Amino acid sequence: MPHYVALLNWTEQGIRSVKETVKRAENAKAMARKLGGKLDIWYTMGKHDIVSIIEMPSDEAYNKFAVWLGSQGNVRTTSLKAWPQEEMSKIIDGLP
Repeated sequence: MPHYVALLNWTEQGIRSVKETVKRAENAKAMARKLGGKLDIWYTMGKHDIVSIIEMPSDEAYNKFAVWLGSQGNVRTTSLKAWPQEEMSKIIDGLP
């Protein structure tokens, strides 16, 4: 399954209701499962408030998830498509 990294920052709405962040995270995990995926969440210090690793069956499924998440108004995301080491090995094996 494709992997994605999401770098998230709370919006003003999200930080005002920060006490709800764990509940919102559980809702996001449920949505990821509904779309056939898996969501892991880490709360972080530094440039980003949250970092997530997401597995989804397709780019389309991830895009649906990301748009749904953004529409909640609590976070802004930067998304990265990611490849595990095993897949990267296959990619570079095909280089000339």
